[in-house]
Amino acid sequence: MAQILKRKSRVSDEIPTASMADIAFLLLVFFLVTTVFAEDRGLSLVLPEKQTEEIEVNPKNIITFYVVGNDVVQLRRGDSPDKQTINYDQVEAVARQELAANPRLIVSVKTSPDARYVDMVNVLDEVKLAGSTRISLQEWDRSIE
Repeated sequence: MAQILKRKSRVSDEIPTASMADIAFLLLVFFLVTTVFAEDRGLSLVLPEKQTEEIEVNPKNIITFYVVGNDVVQLRRGDSPDKQTINYDQVEAVARQELAANPRLIVSVKTSPDARYVDMVNVLDEVKLAGSTRISLQEWDRSIE
């Protein structure tokens, strides 16, 4: 005797949701494990140890970059009152030229409170690309405006 199999005449209109929670949990774990979080690296600066005595520096050994903002930088050599206005992408060439002429040169970077943070970082990066290892970050003096 042959068995007759009955076919379901009606198709289910429900979506099976029994394993949905398992699938969602596995996807969540997968994305958590495979995600790479970017680290904020910031500026790599090596700060000197605190000294109790003040050291006199010859003004001929100082070049100052005033970060004004809007990609504008003012340059002052030594204690000269004259300032030269340059673009921030010219800072590396100027600093490299000055460092070649005076290896004891200290590069001072002063940033206006109105300037963007990225402008200061761009100037600092250009100074470091020029090969300067003696860099001074100083407070902006309102009397120079």
